[in-house]
Amino acid sequence: MRQLRHLVFALSLAALPAAAVAAESSSPLGQPPLAEMHAQNPWFRLLPNHSAAGSMVLQNTGTGAAILTGASSPDCGSLTVRESNQVSTKTAADITVPAHGSVAFAAGGAQLICLQPKVKAGQRLPFALHFKDGSVLLLMAPVQGSTSTPSGA
Repeated sequence: MRQLRHLVFALSLAALPAAAVAAESSSPLGQPPLAEMHAQNPWFRLLPNHSAAGSMVLQNTGTGAAILTGASSPDCGSLTVRESNQVSTKTAADITVPAHGSVAFAAGGAQLICLQPKVKAGQRLPFALHFKDGSVLLLMAPVQGSTSTPSGA
């Protein structure tokens, strides 16, 4: 069943316009081509409240800012981008990754929150990051238990 969800997810992304996922395409909004966006060490930690928190460093090696507008995954009831601080946690409107810069997704800042995850520790979670110019970055991340930390994190 899980493989079927991955296949459906891949096919739905294949239906996107070629410019939305092609690394060579130039952006009408001045964003860098998708080839200039990289996720370093993406991973998810299962949480006791039937959710999972995603961490990574999203790096932009391009000359223009990139604007992250959302995320999705076939293995999450919903996948949202949130920002938290010591006082509150809220859904992020947009997250700008500056030219030649990066944004860290980790506890206490920007984070991906997977509600109702359909994966277990030791499996991999496919997800997509959606950008303002319509481009999509497809990723796979290992899923860790609530007390685990992947190497390099």
